[in-house]
Amino acid sequence: MFCSGCWGLCTMSGDWASKKQGLQLKDGRCDSGIEDSVSSLQDTSLRLHSGPDEESPKCAPPSHTLHSDHSDKGSEVQDQEREDSAYGSVSLTEALPQTCLPPHVPEEPGHLESLTYLSEEGDTLLHLSIIHGIPDLSLYFISLAPRDVLDIQNDLYQSALHLAVYLGQEEIVEALVQKDVNLELQDRKGDTALHLACEKEHLDCAQILLRGPRGPQNLQLQNWKGLSCLHIATLKRNPALISLLLESGADINSQEGTSGKTPLHLAVEMLDPSLLQHLLQHRPRVDAFMYNGCTPLHLAVGRKDAGLARILCQAGADILQRNREGDTPQDLAEGNNQVRARYSLDPLLHGAPCFSACNTVVLRGGRGS
Repeated sequence: MFCSGCWGLCTMSGDWASKKQGLQLKDGRCDSGIEDSVSSLQDTSLRLHSGPDEESPKCAPPSHTLHSDHSDKGSEVQDQEREDSAYGSVSLTEALPQTCLPPHVPEEPGHLESLTYLSEEGDTLLHLSIIHGIPDLSLYFISLAPRDVLDIQNDLYQSALHLAVYLGQEEIVEALVQKDVNLELQDRKGDTALHLACEKEHLDCAQILLRGPRGPQNLQLQNWKGLSCLHIATLKRNPALISLLLESGADINSQEGTSGKTPLHLAVEMLDPSLLQHLLQHRPRVDAFMYNGCTPLHLAVGRKDAGLARILCQAGADILQRNREGDTPQDLAEGNNQVRARYSLDPLLHGAPCFSACNTVVLRGGRGS
């Protein structure tokens, strides 16, 4: 970490030089502007340390600034996508210690220009330091930059937080969250940082995002595929993420945007009985409808999976519930002798679903009983 005084900028310049030699930069994504901007930050700190009477060179103007025209963000992105390279440890439980923070630096025009430098693809110096895995430099930029600068999105609408989460850089995620950055910014696919944490199954990053100082996030927010964070965690078959999201206020009965499936429908579609049992422990609406009126039991019977059908029936699913085409699960089972045999052997299937006094489903024979 950096020391007091000039906060180790002279040392950082040596570390940066050694780091720079090992970087394999592609397509000129990180041009000489990053070196000029780092140098300008060093000059600013040295000038402040030496006193106001000493004359020092001004920062060279960066290629772009915060006020650059971003009208090209809506233009078509080239075929070569940058998610894999740009998106790509222990979770911190406290805010960054004060000893890690540099002394107050006045927001001089040249200094702000350095912090808001933008590459040809819209990346700030913070984006680039995260991409190339230079945490000390990332923490330095975070400590200096105002929140609006930290929320800058590049040409793929990725914020620094998107990149840090995607790459699993928990220390950087913690620092950004403590600076109260916007957690609900969406990239060009509609994903928030929490969507990416679920997609990459970065549980520690998800925990950091969910305890941020802004308070509860909108956990029902969907990406452009119509998926909420809970839908993604379900598709990843990750019980720990599912439980974390539900404990944080996610709606277990939320419907994805394309066909109206709930997490229970998704578990049945994936033919995963253990995942189905895990979701049932959180008391979902077992007869939730898709847009076509199908319940999870319709899907289980339609896929001829007697085991899943039995689990749902033990949870109180209605075998006589009709979908929009007028079919019940029992109708769909007529051509499946295996499922019909399960129906005839299970007395629960011939009676009404069982509910407790508080109108919640009582599981029979399952793990939740």
